[in-house]
This record gives sequence, C-alpha cells and structure tokens, in this order.
Amino acid sequence: MTALEKATGDVVFKFEPFVLHVLCRELQDAQLLHSVAIDSGFRNSGITVGRGGKITMAVRSTHCLEVPLSHKGKLMVSEEYIEFLVRVANQKMEENI
Repeated sequence: MTALEKATGDVVFKFEPFVLHVLCRELQDAQLLHSVAIDSGFRNSGITVGRGGKITMAVRSTHCLEVPLSHKGKLMVSEEYIEFLVRVANQKMEENI
C-alpha cells in the first residue's frame, strides 16, 4: 500500500494465467493435445504453425485478472478491495496448480 500511495502514474493489478507451450512433431499430435486441453477447461488454447513448419500447441487457462488501481497517481480503490483482489489472485494461482 505504501508503494501504491507513492505512485504518480497508472497502476494495474495483474494476474497472468498458466501457459504451457508444447512443440509437436505432427499436426495430428497438436490437434489431439488441443482437444484434450479444451475438454479439460483450457479454453484459450491454440495451435500455431511457424514459417519453418514448427508446430506449437499452447495450453492456456482463462484465469486472468487485470484491474486498474490508480490513475495519474490517484488511488481509485480501497485497501479492502486490494486485499480482496490479492485473495482472488491467490485462489486463481491455486487453480493453476
């Protein structure tokens, strides 16, 4: 809270979800892994094929969180709300595990 109160610009509380990149030998392997990921609840998963033919499957969760806390140095939320955000982010981290 002390650092946040001293901030002069915009401050954002951000939690990034789990991401797993898997290099696949065949497109069929990536498609199978993609199906498993989607069926397991990782709805932001996807397949990328690079210029050289490198096939990458990304398993991504949807547990992101991004909340502005201050704008131009002015705190926009209460300390109680920040404590709530920390609890939510910690819960999301547990879900990642």
